[in-house]
Parts: sequence; C-alpha cells; structure tokens
Amino acid sequence: MTLSDITVYPVRRLITMNPALPSAEAVAVRGDRILGVGSLDELTRWGDHRVDDTFRDHVLTPGFVEAHSHVMSGGTWEHVYVGFFDRRDPTGRVWPGCKSIDEVVARLREADAALTDPDQIMICWGLDPIYLTGERLVGRHLDAVSERRQIFILHASGHLATVNSAVIRHDNITADNPTPGIQLDEYGQPNGELQEPAAMSLASGQRMLREGYASELAKWNYAYEARNAGHTLVTDLGTSSVDEQGVANWSAVTSHPDYPTRVMVAGSVFATALPPEDIARRVVQLRDNPPNDKLRFGIIKLIIDGSIQGFTARLTWPYYFNPPAGNAENGLWLMPPDQVPNIVEIFHRAGLTVHCHCNGDQAAEVFISAVEQALERHPRWDHRHTVQHCQLTTPSQYARMAVLGMHANIFSNHIFYWGDQHAAFTVGPERAARMDACATAERLGVEFSFHSDTPVTPLGHLHVAWCAVNRLTATNQVLGPEERISVDSALRAATIGAARQIKLDHEIGSIQAGKLADFAVLEDDPYEVDPTALKDIGVWGTVVGGRHFPAGTG
Repeated sequence: MTLSDITVYPVRRLITMNPALPSAEAVAVRGDRILGVGSLDELTRWGDHRVDDTFRDHVLTPGFVEAHSHVMSGGTWEHVYVGFFDRRDPTGRVWPGCKSIDEVVARLREADAALTDPDQIMICWGLDPIYLTGERLVGRHLDAVSERRQIFILHASGHLATVNSAVIRHDNITADNPTPGIQLDEYGQPNGELQEPAAMSLASGQRMLREGYASELAKWNYAYEARNAGHTLVTDLGTSSVDEQGVANWSAVTSHPDYPTRVMVAGSVFATALPPEDIARRVVQLRDNPPNDKLRFGIIKLIIDGSIQGFTARLTWPYYFNPPAGNAENGLWLMPPDQVPNIVEIFHRAGLTVHCHCNGDQAAEVFISAVEQALERHPRWDHRHTVQHCQLTTPSQYARMAVLGMHANIFSNHIFYWGDQHAAFTVGPERAARMDACATAERLGVEFSFHSDTPVTPLGHLHVAWCAVNRLTATNQVLGPEERISVDSALRAATIGAARQIKLDHEIGSIQAGKLADFAVLEDDPYEVDPTALKDIGVWGTVVGGRHFPAGTG
C-alpha cells in the first residue's frame, strides 16, 4: 500500500468524540484506518490522494457501538410479529402493531391459514400483555385459533412465552412439573404462560427458536439492521455459543467482505454446557486470537433476574406496585445469589470483563457485592465489569459502582416503550421517574452506555439517545425530567462510552488518527436539530474499515 491509497472525505461536519479536536471538516482514510482529521487543506498535505465527495453534505460520527443486543433479532423475522408497536423488518417492511387481544388473535388466524402443513408449529414474537387492556392473554385465547396446531408466542422481553393447549399436551407441561415459572389457572392447571428460560425451554417452540438464532440468515439480518441504524459494531450478548462450531459459524459470516458490521460475541454460562472455568479459558483464547478483524471476544454474560414488565425481575421492598392477580410478591432468581460471587471470581481472575443482566435493584446489589468481593480477593485495575440494564439501580449503588470501577449499560428505551406501564403497574410513579438513570450515573462518576437489547426493542442508537435526552413515554409524558442528559452525553454513550465498556476504545468509538475507519453517516447534525427530533435523523448508512455500506434491504 502506498500513499496514493489515501482517500480524503470532505463532510458537512465531522463529529469526532475526541475532546482534543471535537469537530472537523474532513477525514483522511488509508486502507481500513484513519490517517488524519482536520481541514481539507491539512489532509491533502499527506501527498498523493483522491477526494471523495460522497459525504460532503452529510454528518459523520464514530460508528455507533451497541454493547447489548442479540443475534436472535435477525432470526425473529422468520416468524410472526404480534407486538404492540409498529416495527420495521430488515427488508424495510413495516408490520403494524396489534393493539388488542382480538388483533393478536386475528393475526394468528391469518398466519394459521397460510400454513399448509397442519403439524408445523406456529412461532410468534413481540407480545407484551401489559399493553393489552382487560384480561391477560393466555393459552385459551390461542386455542381460539387452533387447538391442534402448536402455537408458541415469545414475549417482547424474551423472558416469557405464551402457548396453547396443543403445546401443553405435546410437551407434557403439567402442574406437577417442579420447574419454576409454569403459571396456573384458577383450577390449578397450566394456563399457557411460561415465565423465564427454565419453564420456556419445556416447549418445543423455544428450542426451535434457538436453532434459528444460530442460522446464517439470522446473522446477516442482524448486520443489515445494524447498518441501517448506523451501527458499525454490535455485541451479541450471551446468545451464541463459543464452542468450536458456534465460533466457526460466526467466523464464516463475518469474514465475508460484504458483511457490513463488526460483532463482539460474549461468552455465557447459559449458551453452553461448559463449566465456567472452561468458558473462561475459551474466551481468553479467542480474545487473544480472534478469527478475523470483524469478530471479537473478551466479555462474559451473566443473568441474575428477569424482566420488570414481566414481573420476574428481583426488586427490593416494596417490590411490585400493581402486579397481575396470582403473581408472586417478587420476581425470579435466574442464578442462585449465593453462586454469583464464585462465578464472577472465576471470570474476574481470568482477566475477562463480566456483563451481568440486572433489571431489579436487588439483582444489582448481588452483582455489585460479588464484584466487590472479587476485587478484595484479587485486586485488578481497569476491569470494567458492567451492570447491564440498570433499570432500578439506586444512587447508593451507583456510588459504589464508581468506587469499584464498574460501568453501567442503561436500557433507556424502556422510558418510551414501557414508561407509562412502569408508572401505572410495575413500580409506581416515584420509582418509575428514576428508572434508567443516566443523569445519576453521570453525576456520580459511573462510565455508561445505553442499549436497545434488540429484539426486545428495535436496534438503533438514535432512538435510544432520544429516550435518554428527552425521557418521553409513548403517551408523550416526561418521565423523570431530572434524569435527562445532554445530546453530547448521549452521543458519547452511543460511541466511545460503549467502546470503552467492551474494551475496544483503542480501536473504535472516536474518529482520530490510527483508529479503524468506522463511521455512521447521518443526514442531519444531532447538535443542530431539536433534541426531540434526534430519533428522526436519517441514516445514509455506515463506513466499516473504510468501506461504504449504504442503508438498504440487503
């Protein structure tokens, strides 16, 4: 490669996320790296070059980094969407939301009529009963569609499912089954709702979904969603196996020159049968010897509790505000609390970064205490262990996290998608106003990012940033105005904050010489539009390693 391989891009504005040079009018790229940032005149002094005007009227930011998402997002579109909100699939088709139980049933009937094989399981996704007024959707509603065909509906949170009587019969799901999470009706029989992975895994539909998540098509759709939203790296947090076959599958896809995003794959005790010690050795080996430049490793995913809107997250007293009849006082532990310190210590000692799902403050307390214990026994600087979701993390917990050097990845999208429901049903107005508290994390010195957790909510940091900046619910109410953050803080969380969290900030997250040439290409300037219009900024596409990937359908 010679200096004649230099390409200089003049732009409307270059937002660098580098405090030493916050903005510029051009960027120079050589190969897959950034050669320099500055004025057009400065960059042409490198020597032989060509000027590419593709982005002259666009705004470039560092490529958005999603530190909590799931490749299953790319696989769900093979099935029937029955969520409440309108949603766009990777081909650009918009699926209208189902606003009532009747609309859900109507869509299921259409899907049932379209299936020619009477024995084919119908799999659906996106449902959240908390949106549907009146009675809760259960198995008998699905029986109105078919009592013969198995119907499996994955809830939006991914933590619950609803099945019909055909599934209950086929998979022998009984009231006597000791598996926690099988909900019962007034007669003491399974009502079709299965809460959390252990109960959900009893159903054949859940097993079929998992197989689909590992498909090549799912991986490509995942990347197309990322590209269309301006993401140049997405983290598959705990969905994929890190065994030889799982890594080989990821390597085959990401090594394709047309694959439009980088992927960080987390090791998980839930995605493999390997013991933690073996997972740690495997992930360290992959971190130090990645299969290709688009595929990275080095982090671990743990899950302690469930979903707040599913009433399965673990909260401290006074627990849930207005739960459905028959629900337990508190949620479910997905990992016994007394096992967490030992598991965290294994990964901590291996030099890996632990990212732990903690929706409720009781779950956050367990993880923070486990990290504290690991650090007391084995001091280690710059570990960046991260509380994932951080929905009800308290100010005192954030203060402890800051002292311990922990990070937060905050689920800001909940303010829009479930804010009204959190205030009315799950935790009540007071606690809902301090949920997903980016401003508190910032004030107390905790480094943070935010996320979509796709397919739970649509992938796209412009919408997540809009939520953190405005905190507007679906009914246009401001939920917790004191927890709003600035546009600048939100852009940092979407780029360099997320990159630091997964320990790739030396390569991505800001636009400066030496880093990878990964950019989000925007139609408008986030600093110039009204903050309430952040989510509406158009995305031209991305640049990954110097290569252009315009948004599209494939």
